[in-house]
Amino acid sequence: MNSPGDKVSRPANAAVEGKVGCAICEVRSISVCAALETHELCQLFSLAHHAAFPARETLVRQDEDADSVFNITEGVVRLYKITPDGRRQIVGFAIPGDFLGLALADRYGFSVDAVTPVRACRFAREAFAHLLDEKPHLFRRLHEFATHELSLAQDQMVVLGRRTAEEKVACFIIAWRDRWVRLSRSSVTVELQMSRQDIADFLGLTIETVSRTLSRLARERLILIVPDGVRLLNPQRMEALAAA
Repeated sequence: MNSPGDKVSRPANAAVEGKVGCAICEVRSISVCAALETHELCQLFSLAHHAAFPARETLVRQDEDADSVFNITEGVVRLYKITPDGRRQIVGFAIPGDFLGLALADRYGFSVDAVTPVRACRFAREAFAHLLDEKPHLFRRLHEFATHELSLAQDQMVVLGRRTAEEKVACFIIAWRDRWVRLSRSSVTVELQMSRQDIADFLGLTIETVSRTLSRLARERLILIVPDGVRLLNPQRMEALAAA
């Protein structure tokens, strides 16, 4: 679980640094930290280990002791489970502002790998749980996140149901666009930081089907395939496909 980036440096005046550092964090307004007032940030800062993970580094391994929780501040990670027959099922992707790892179980129910270089605030689970006891407004914010994640999981069950491959891929692209728009990213060019295989494992398709579907959407001039993503040429039709 330890990474070369898991080094913690504390300034001489940690309280001041905590207020300033957390207050200027680009994702604070959309993360769980938004529940805290400025004067409370120094307490959060005192618990944070600022970790950096290179692409393909593992943050969390399935079935290991759940001793840490993470607030992603930069980059993209994939969450996946290994099935009893050894297959990988990607259950989601996390981006800046997402919170990972706080569950009732004592062991992680999934693995987490960095898709791109990732930065995160890492907290000891027990210490963070104590903070939640002291800050009920932070607990409520986290509960909102958990409810939202449950809604996304239910949506994913629908996506994996009776939709066509074209509808699944369109739904993925539009949903991914909408998540990044919250971070003020472009709503026209959708960066796909993950591999085609990752998308296939998430949507329950083969990599060949994902590639053929993207090519078909490009031929129909709904999208333009560009380096590291796609450009939406006809957002309305893509949204209609995603909503089917």
